[in-house]
Amino acid sequence: MGNGWNRALRVVGEASRRTGRAAAEAGRGTVRAGRGAGRAAVRAGRGTAGGVRRMGRATRRLTHAQGAGRTGLGPLIELTAGQSAGDALVTAALAGTLFKLPVNEARGQVALYLLITMIPFVVVAPFVGPVLDRFRSGRRFVMAGTLFGRGLLCFAMAAAFVSGDPFTIFPAALAVLVLSKAYSVSRAAIMPNVLPADISLVTANARVALFALVAAGVAVPIGAGVSAWVGGDWMLRGATVVFLLQGVWAVRLPRHVDSPDLEELREEGEERPHRWRTLLNVGPVVTEAMRANMAIRAQSGFLLFYLLFLVQDGKLPGQAPAVTIGLLAVAAGAGGLAGTAVASRMRRRSPQVIVLATLALTTVATIVPAVVFTLWTAVAVALVAAFAQGLGKLALDAIVQREIGEEVRSSTFGVVEAILQITWVAGGLFGLLLSLFAGGRTGLAVMAALLGGSFGWLVARRRGRTMAVEERVQAARSASGASAASGVPAVTAVAGDDAAGSGGPAAPPAPDGDPQGPPSGGSSPGDPVPGGPEDEPYGGSPASGTRRLRWTRRAPKPTGPATAIVRHGDHPADKTEKHTKPLTNPHG
Repeated sequence: MGNGWNRALRVVGEASRRTGRAAAEAGRGTVRAGRGAGRAAVRAGRGTAGGVRRMGRATRRLTHAQGAGRTGLGPLIELTAGQSAGDALVTAALAGTLFKLPVNEARGQVALYLLITMIPFVVVAPFVGPVLDRFRSGRRFVMAGTLFGRGLLCFAMAAAFVSGDPFTIFPAALAVLVLSKAYSVSRAAIMPNVLPADISLVTANARVALFALVAAGVAVPIGAGVSAWVGGDWMLRGATVVFLLQGVWAVRLPRHVDSPDLEELREEGEERPHRWRTLLNVGPVVTEAMRANMAIRAQSGFLLFYLLFLVQDGKLPGQAPAVTIGLLAVAAGAGGLAGTAVASRMRRRSPQVIVLATLALTTVATIVPAVVFTLWTAVAVALVAAFAQGLGKLALDAIVQREIGEEVRSSTFGVVEAILQITWVAGGLFGLLLSLFAGGRTGLAVMAALLGGSFGWLVARRRGRTMAVEERVQAARSASGASAASGVPAVTAVAGDDAAGSGGPAAPPAPDGDPQGPPSGGSSPGDPVPGGPEDEPYGGSPASGTRRLRWTRRAPKPTGPATAIVRHGDHPADKTEKHTKPLTNPHG
């Protein structure tokens, strides 16, 4: 009996020892697994951090390429990409609440949506633009103010998001849109001040837009996922942090953004034109580009709502309505991205030619589905319309930045944005009404006819303007040849419409037929003036009673260190027009 008890004790003890050894081995295995997992997590974290750093360095090389980092264009690109990501987060947080594309809605509600989209532009054009022009010496702080304001508005919307208070969310969201447009206007106005010598305005605008699109494309799915996981209010709080950080980054932009150098100095005694008169008389080049973009923008709004209601009414067969709308949306997004990418590669193309080419492309693309109306021709015209809209708008921005003076540039951009948005709304309303009683081919044929008429009218006006300039140049050359044969100096007004009747002698034509000469009624430094000590007789004699004109070269007035700026991509004949800028900016 005792031996049996002892054997039982030994068996239990052996089992306990084996259990302890197994538990200890399992503990050591758990520790080893934990250490391995920790090492793997550390390696993964280091790899992720290294990948982020490499991606950041690659992005920095792209944004700062071709001297963009030295002039301030690189930081401006990064700032615009960051604020675009913040806007995308706000859009993802508010998607499905107040602001969404009115799919499957009645036409009256769609018309109301179109009118609501005009509110930010109506505010920007008459109020925000002149304010930005008045405070152009502090544009860094204006841009930072728009970012800080959006951050505070997002925080307020996050507080009202849980309760669903529309009287707080709706005005705050509209204010966010207004501040976003104010930032865009200010950013477009300062672009010439940060432009490197080797980059054209179209390329610089396209580079900014391309990085903004990529940042928004990355931020939208992240914002949608976070909003579905933790709620839209937390996404709005995250957008608050993004906007506040970007506001700090805006203050750190280069100082020459605050102090733009005027390209043409006002002469003494010349009266400064009234702001609104200057704003309305923007010149034929800007007007032509504006009208072409208006036609393109009207076609874009028309296609969006016309095709949308055709899909809802079952007049666009081929796929399910949801699939068809998805295909059209993907085509529009791809076209806009392609237009921006193509614009970034157009280094030596004239913006005026680009604008007219995009209008011609849009016209041809609209004619095709008017003849053969299928799902894929509708997708193709949506892609081409988005491509033309993006490329044409970038070319228009470059024309405004080149042609409009610093005093009214922000106001001009505000008016341009407002007019284009109103045109888009008008095109959308036209498509909405036409979808009530017209089929696919009929509506597109009407739009193609309108686009063709607009293109022909613009080409005819452009041809008439160029022919008038050529006639003035030929007349000036003829008068110059006749005066050389007779020995009498000729004074002929060829500089433009303002030369005639100005009360002073006009300048002779520039070399290579360039009609732009020195300003009327005066001479520029280095021009010949009568009565110098080293003069030579020029025709006539005292015996004949004619006046002897003696000419010399007047030395230019010292204006400090200056450099001649010839814009990249200009015609060789235009290089006689040189603008001077003091060497205070590092990109001069």
